[in-house]
Amino acid sequence: MSSSVTYSATLDIPRETVLFLSSLLHAERRRRGTRTGRRALGCFAQAVLILRWFIDATRIAQLAADNHIGTSTVYRYLHEGIDVLAAHAPDLRQALAAAKEAGLSHVNLDGVVIRTDRVQTPGPSGADLWWSGKHKHHGGNVQVVSAPDGWPLWTSDVQPGREHDITCARAHGVIDALTEATGDLVGLADLGYEGAAGVLRVPVKKPRGKKLTGDQKTYNKLLRGLRGIGERANALLIVRFKALRRVSLDPWRIGAITAAALVLLHHENDRSI
Repeated sequence: MSSSVTYSATLDIPRETVLFLSSLLHAERRRRGTRTGRRALGCFAQAVLILRWFIDATRIAQLAADNHIGTSTVYRYLHEGIDVLAAHAPDLRQALAAAKEAGLSHVNLDGVVIRTDRVQTPGPSGADLWWSGKHKHHGGNVQVVSAPDGWPLWTSDVQPGREHDITCARAHGVIDALTEATGDLVGLADLGYEGAAGVLRVPVKKPRGKKLTGDQKTYNKLLRGLRGIGERANALLIVRFKALRRVSLDPWRIGAITAAALVLLHHENDRSI
């Protein structure tokens, strides 16, 4: 007699989102020339598998058992879904252009270090590549541009967790793109972007041995109030998609995973700006 227990579960996502991903997977199979009957799962079942991983962080072994397929097949299906979703993520300049056209007063720039359980990897200088000294855990740095109300508009590719926010922003052309948009769109950021103060609005740093003036304190308070709302963007992604709380895949895939989550979030809420 089997000792396993079978039970029913409901995936907390609109059916329209499953159909959306299913249609993307169907288009990808047609592009590859996949013949009918050559896949263990149909597009709809594959979409459910992928969304279970994103939303509930369901273990790979569990997904394999539930679908009667091997773990290697689950990984292949999952990476395929990540790629087809990430391919529909907005481009940075497109996102900024849409923000300007929508009449947004400003955008927020912030970095998030998404935790990874990968072991130590030596970097060019010998330091641990993925270790974030600020957050005290391994992870990948992703830059997020959001609307004034904290709605995420764009996410970058991943940089190793040891790199600072300003370095990551420059690596992905965020500072250059915001420089081009200056005058029409203001960018707000924290002191992690102090080196780009000529482009971004960042807090005034307290000089050593001195005090901030009343005007400087007021400026910082106003900036914190505006930016505090913008930090909702990271929470929207990480709270909605448990897979982003700890990525067990190759850490270099974190950027694509985050971009895929952004596409799902936009589709689920029928909103991009």
